[in-house]
Amino acid sequence: MDQVFKALADETRRRLLDRLHEHNGQTLGELCERIDMTRQSVTQHLALLEAANLVSTVRRGREKLHYLNPVPLHEMQERWIDKFERPRLSALGAVKRRAEEAMTDKPTFVYVTYIAGTPEKVWDALTDADLTAAYWGHSNVSDWRPGSRWEHVRTDGSGIADVVGTVTESDRPTRLVTTWAAPEDEADAARHSRVTFDIQPHGDIVRLTVTHEDLADEDERSDAASGWAAVLSNLKSLLETGSPLPEEPWSVPNR
Repeated sequence: MDQVFKALADETRRRLLDRLHEHNGQTLGELCERIDMTRQSVTQHLALLEAANLVSTVRRGREKLHYLNPVPLHEMQERWIDKFERPRLSALGAVKRRAEEAMTDKPTFVYVTYIAGTPEKVWDALTDADLTAAYWGHSNVSDWRPGSRWEHVRTDGSGIADVVGTVTESDRPTRLVTTWAAPEDEADAARHSRVTFDIQPHGDIVRLTVTHEDLADEDERSDAASGWAAVLSNLKSLLETGSPLPEEPWSVPNR
């Protein structure tokens, strides 16, 4: 948290976050156009923001796109604001939603979190049917080979899959890419979205980046933002404490 406060203390770094808030997913060149500073200086500021986990990056060919990561701000909100000023949380939520907006040719939603564990444990938590049932409320079922089908199956014994798709990349324990669709849209590729899980060791912990792209509209983007935040918070709790959160985070009403 000290790195977050140090990063936010500088006016230039706050301006860079403002630029990403206005238009998420910018290259270094795009950010430099609106900051009266050399590329080298902007690069140094971005490195500090990335070290504080306030900015995450995704490679798109030769481009490196920068995204505002709301996770540390959310942690600050929970620690110092949630207890005292709940009525103002709706305003913070609006900032977060704007930060997650992206152009249609760029990742729609990027979420970064750090988990105490190993890449293998995080991979298993994303792909093991019993583990996903424990923290997600659904079982992820597949052999997880490229080209295989996967299903997101309810745990109520009905056998109903609410999401289906195809495994397009599978490189245990570092990268998993899948398509997502409602069962009724499975035959229509134009209605599929795409989710990428990048799992990287970060010292003794793991950096998990979830990129959800090709979403249909603003409502679906909003659902993805709130859904991933809840699911990954529950996953983190399971791996770090042995138990999911005491109350399913997606069932907690907004106050």
